[in-house]
Amino acid sequence: MYDGIKFVPPLFEIGLKGYLYGEKALELAQAADRLSKKYGVTIIFDPQYVDIGIIARETKHLLVFAQHMDPVQIGRGVGAILPEALKAAGATGVLLNHVERRLTLSDIARTIKRADEVGLCSLVCADSPQEAAAIAQLQPNMILAEPPDLIGTGRSVAKENRAFISESIRLVKKVDPEIIVFNSAGIRAAEDVADVIRAGAEGTGATTGILKAENPIQQMEEMIAALKHTWQEMHPVRH
Repeated sequence: MYDGIKFVPPLFEIGLKGYLYGEKALELAQAADRLSKKYGVTIIFDPQYVDIGIIARETKHLLVFAQHMDPVQIGRGVGAILPEALKAAGATGVLLNHVERRLTLSDIARTIKRADEVGLCSLVCADSPQEAAAIAQLQPNMILAEPPDLIGTGRSVAKENRAFISESIRLVKKVDPEIIVFNSAGIRAAEDVADVIRAGAEGTGATTGILKAENPIQQMEEMIAALKHTWQEMHPVRH
């Protein structure tokens, strides 16, 4: 539970990076919003900072996350991403320590603390199971563990390095079983999503696998459907 939101696996994260913005980003967000309701899947959507406000206002089910945040206080700090401003714009959380925006453990700790202070969820990236375990000590809400050499390659972590998934989950849960563990990298098809969930992950996601597809919305739906169906196979409801 965080700021009134209960994070229930499975989750799917869509990171736009710098590929999409403005009207096209909103269009994709609204499609993702419909799919979140249709499949009952929690979707985290990471747009450009300037698009957070409109996407938060124009969707009902998405969790809108910022792609980065700085551990600054209100006041001085030209160019810094202020936690309070993200919250006021409608963000639910923040993505930290992506391989394209690395942070030190000290900075991660400070930024998680600021996120907690303003009521933003923290999803922190790790590039190894060992780093995931170290980050778990800092008490984020979620950890996204993905091998950096597979990001954007179309070579799925579940096929190329399945042990990475199981080990990152094991080490994080050993520190804190309440932290939700995502595994990703190289996810380009519904089959890749299913493979990651079968390997034990509580969530996964895609960027280029969706945005570079011939039909991004169709690709997104196929991935989310696979996520839901595979999770139900792995975690059947017992009456």
